[in-house]
Amino acid sequence: MPGIATQSEQTSDPIGRTRNMSKRLTELIDCLRADIGRVEDPQFKAMFETAAEVLSGIVTAFRHYEEKSERAWKR
Repeated sequence: MPGIATQSEQTSDPIGRTRNMSKRLTELIDCLRADIGRVEDPQFKAMFETAAEVLSGIVTAFRHYEEKSERAWKR
């Protein structure tokens, strides 16, 4: 978040940075999914669920980078 520098943001450690961002994205995913239960509009629910799924894909990509489990991340 702007103005709040965590330890991983102060270093050039890529794994620390991806873990920090994954944590932030997971918090946002949880907020999106919680809001789905608070609103009756089906289009809103679909939009927020889609956003949560897209962000989940990004978290997965970060995890694959950290684990070097995808061919693109191996050297």
